[in-house]
Amino acid sequence: MSTAEHLAAIDLLRSREFPAEHGRSHSGVGGPGYHIAELMTSGDFWEDDGTEWEATSDQYDAERDGLTVLLAERWGEPQIFSLHSLFERKMDDEDRFADDGEGETGEEIPEPWDSLSSSVPDLHLWRVDGLWIALGVSQWDKELPFQLLAVVTEIDPP
Repeated sequence: MSTAEHLAAIDLLRSREFPAEHGRSHSGVGGPGYHIAELMTSGDFWEDDGTEWEATSDQYDAERDGLTVLLAERWGEPQIFSLHSLFERKMDDEDRFADDGEGETGEEIPEPWDSLSSSVPDLHLWRVDGLWIALGVSQWDKELPFQLLAVVTEIDPP
């Protein structure tokens, strides 16, 4: 997908209704109040000595940064929003629940922020026309593919 196609995909997400239920679509996942589009997906790294992983990581960061420059021309400079603390809060809550086996599991982090915090370290984030628009690079595990993600949501970051 070209840069122009990435921008068109983001514009399409901004104009689309949010799905009533969580689920997959041809472009990614969505649910009440959000869309997550998978703009690019790399190959996996099962047989890699680390060389291809490093080059691909750099490539996906560069793709995100290039799109960020173009979107910043439209909407101004983005916030860089770290999801690390959300992930830590989620893990602390799960550990606390596992330790005592009862009671509340702690803070509930809403989607799309909950699932994003599991695989995206940080987002380039804008607030535009009542929506949050974000770009991020996702990788679930060292052997698994990278993904360049675009997020459009009406749900405020926690």
